[in-house]
Amino acid sequence: MTYTFLQHYWCFIVSLLGALLVFLLFVQGANSVVFSLGRTPEERRLLVNSTGRKWEFTFTTLVTFGGAFFASFPLFYSTSFGGAYWLWMLILFTFVLQAVSYEFQNKLGNFLGPRTFQWFLVLNGLLGPLLLGGAVATFFEGSNFVIEKSNLIDAGAVTPIISRWANASHGLDALLNPWVLVFGLAVMFLARVLGILYLMNNVCDAAIRQRCPSRLLGAAVPFVILFVGFLVHLLLKDGFAYDDSGAIYMEPNKYLHNMIDLWYLTLLMLIGVALVLYALYSAIVQQSDKAIWPAGIGTVLTVLPLLLLSAWNHTAYYPSTADLQSSLTLENSCSSYFTLNTMFYVSLLVPFVLAYIVYCWHKIDSRKITREEIAADGHAY
Repeated sequence: MTYTFLQHYWCFIVSLLGALLVFLLFVQGANSVVFSLGRTPEERRLLVNSTGRKWEFTFTTLVTFGGAFFASFPLFYSTSFGGAYWLWMLILFTFVLQAVSYEFQNKLGNFLGPRTFQWFLVLNGLLGPLLLGGAVATFFEGSNFVIEKSNLIDAGAVTPIISRWANASHGLDALLNPWVLVFGLAVMFLARVLGILYLMNNVCDAAIRQRCPSRLLGAAVPFVILFVGFLVHLLLKDGFAYDDSGAIYMEPNKYLHNMIDLWYLTLLMLIGVALVLYALYSAIVQQSDKAIWPAGIGTVLTVLPLLLLSAWNHTAYYPSTADLQSSLTLENSCSSYFTLNTMFYVSLLVPFVLAYIVYCWHKIDSRKITREEIAADGHAY
């Protein structure tokens, strides 16, 4: 296995984890509609307990995604997580708030009341996907950082820090880019779409089920508009490319060229988009409660090639708007050959982990959740 192969392999693994994470954001999406779908305390408790059985999967995938990035591309980890820490701290705060809200909303001594913690879940359902989508959008739009590797060997350097943020906002400046917000909002509405589809599949309640199609339509329309708008922008914008010497330069229509050169990724993305659209038709028109599965598969098949198009084909996957030559590529930001090669064999265990997750998911969702089940379960949220 060559060094180049391992770099691209681990880019694929990290992108796959990112795509799975976007699908699992259905938990956040479902939480964001707790009050619009649940009109009574009993209905809201049904919804919260439905998503409460899956939130650990999302949180674990988020941590695994960060860990895989750290192990395979440590310079990205130190630059983004260390430099744009306000953005990542906000993301982590919303997920910690989610965990606390599930556990404490119906505990004895909760003087804030269940509604307060349910509103915290709504906050996580809105901000979590929005900020994560914004962070992903910086792979195409760029971030404001500078890389100075010479600091490691410069005896006169005050601190041996390789990367630093070029301003005091530490990542929040990304939200000032309208296209970052467009993609972040697209991910937020996608999460809401997936969340409603999951509730249609998992909750057995006539009142909630009756409200789902209209709420689904209200989330699907802005998602499609925002996603298509960002995709058109991506095809027309200049991209961050690099040559064989590693020099970064701006290439007109770079991402369009990537879609043409990497046609198999484009084909995969089109299949994913078709599956998501089919799922929306199936749920809204045919009133199917199985649409979460084509929508979930379609989401993974759409996000995976989108992330790969930001890094493969001599593309800088984390471009710098402060210093073009500081932009990160697969070659200049990855771990050593020994590390990537060793982790390759460890990654062969991933299918077994996925099989265990599928098994647990099947056991948890073997039957739809009902009001009677919640009332009889002393451990329900």
